[in-house]
Amino acid sequence: MNNVDMMLEPIRAFLAQVGAFMPRLLLAVLVLFAGWLIAKAARFAVTRALRAVNFNVMTERAGIDAFLGQGGVRSGAVGIFGELAYWLVVLAALVIAFNGLGLTYITDVLGQVVLFVPRLVVALLIMAFGAYFARFVAGAVLAYCNSIGMLDAALLGRLARIAVLVFVVLIALDQVGIGGAIVRESFLVVLAGVVFALALAFGLGGRERAAQLLDRWWPHREGGGDGGPA
Repeated sequence: MNNVDMMLEPIRAFLAQVGAFMPRLLLAVLVLFAGWLIAKAARFAVTRALRAVNFNVMTERAGIDAFLGQGGVRSGAVGIFGELAYWLVVLAALVIAFNGLGLTYITDVLGQVVLFVPRLVVALLIMAFGAYFARFVAGAVLAYCNSIGMLDAALLGRLARIAVLVFVVLIALDQVGIGGAIVRESFLVVLAGVVFALALAFGLGGRERAAQLLDRWWPHREGGGDGGPA
């Protein structure tokens, strides 16, 4: 009899562990199901809220939706924010569920992902508003250059837009922790190199071309000069 009890003892211990684990597993499943429902509601609410404040109009005018459409994203920037809200809630539900099951090593990894998502949202907002501001700056430069009769106004407008976009991208990358000081320093080095190369080109081999460009942008008026009108 004692031998039988000794043989059945591991089975009893296993069944006791299963009995203690099943309620926790059931609770984790319920948490995941509730999180899935909340995630769908959050995606719907974020999408509707952004459309209510005409955020989709701003991203469309900034050219972000057209860029995303070329990459196969048909829902636009609003859809991306909705999906981010959906997965943020799902990841939070997974953290709670795995924490309830005692799988702390998985919750640590998921916790880092959950903390990264809000920073990604802020970076995307910076990109959206920055692209819209870059287009506004390009339009202002183009209008000013056209008003004073400066040639190559379209080129100067595009250069202004690219400059603003570069700074916006650097800020967004810094927000998500990609690159950081290395990216900023590399950009400054490249920018300094470009400026130095242009200065050498204009100063050494492109003096005539520089004079032609300056004459196109700021043409001399007839009858001017030191001698006064003829």
